[in-house]
Parts: sequence; structure tokens; C-alpha cells
Amino acid sequence: MEERERTLWGELTKGFITTNPLLVLMVGLCSSLAISTRVENCIFMGLAVIFVLTCSNVIISLIRNFIPDQVRIPIYIVVIASFVTIVDLTLKTIPAVYERLGVWIPLIVVNCIILARAEGYASSARVSHALMDGLGIGMGYTSVLLIMSVFRELFGTGKIVLFDKTIIDLHIKAVPSILIMFPGAFVTYALLSALLQWYQARKKPGVEEEGP
Repeated sequence: MEERERTLWGELTKGFITTNPLLVLMVGLCSSLAISTRVENCIFMGLAVIFVLTCSNVIISLIRNFIPDQVRIPIYIVVIASFVTIVDLTLKTIPAVYERLGVWIPLIVVNCIILARAEGYASSARVSHALMDGLGIGMGYTSVLLIMSVFRELFGTGKIVLFDKTIIDLHIKAVPSILIMFPGAFVTYALLSALLQWYQARKKPGVEEEGP
């Protein structure tokens, strides 16, 4: 039982570091770079991806033994599209958010993160592991989105606004607005990727910090 719990915990936590979809697998980058100009955008997109990824993983794991190999990809897309439709209809009740994310929500259907986990993991995993994998990968994706958006919005606009309320205000007039443009997205992503690579290198066995 303890080994099983440890395995499930590993499935949940791997999405943050070892198999992070953005910084390690490098999938789903287009939407991430585009919407990470605001924290508010990333909260809703992250929740949408977590919901779709977790639910589709579970359903695909449940029906994997009944899916013919010849039509497995179309069936995966139908399952994913069903949950994306739920998200799309839900977000339409929040017009301000849907206006900014509307173009990206339908594209979750063909998001490489979702399809890759469906084909590469959920289709051959037990339900409990597929559930934890979906949650872990989704939360790993969301955590990177939030880090990027906090950095870009705070230092690109001088403040962070959530639901029309200013949460943080640096009271700085001259801010590097390039951070909320696409060059800023690439720079921010590169810095995070380099930081993760440095962290993983430090964690490898036998790597010791050199003395003076």
C-alpha cells in the first residue's frame, strides 16, 4: 500500500519538474506565451487545462481496452472536445475573460499536452495513475503560466490586476513594456527554462559545488 501511495505521489509531482509540459516537454507553448501577459488569464487557462486533462485522462483510461487501434486518435479527440465544450460554455458566463481567452479555449482540443498524455500515458495506465498524471501535468503547466504572468504583468505594467482590482502596484511610471510583448514572453520562458536546467543539474548525483 505504501509503495502504491508513493507511486501515485510520484505521478502527481512529476509534472512540476521532471516532466513539466512547458519547460521539459516543451509542448503547448503557443497559447502559454500568448496569454501570460496577465495573471487573470493564466488562472482561468490553467484551471481549464487541469479540468480537461484530468477528465480526459480518466475517461480514456477507463475505456482504453474497448477502443480499436484504428480509431483511437479520433475517439481521444471526441473525448477531449467534449470537456473543452464544457469549459467553453462555462467561460462564456464570464465575458471579460472569455473575450481574451476565447480564441485559445477551442484549441485545447488539439493542444499537444492533452493529446500527448492521452496517447502516451492514459491509454496504457490504470485509472488512478491517469488521474494523478492529469492533475500533476495540469498543475505543472499552470504553475509555469502563473510564474511567467506574474513576472511579465508586474514588471511590464508595474502592477497586477485581478478582477478589476489592483492587487500589487509598484508605483513605477517607466516600466519595460517589452515584457508584455512577444519578445518578453520568449525572454521570460528562456530564463525559467535555464533556471530549471540549472536546478536539475545541481540535483544530479555526484555533482558537488566546487570549493574556493
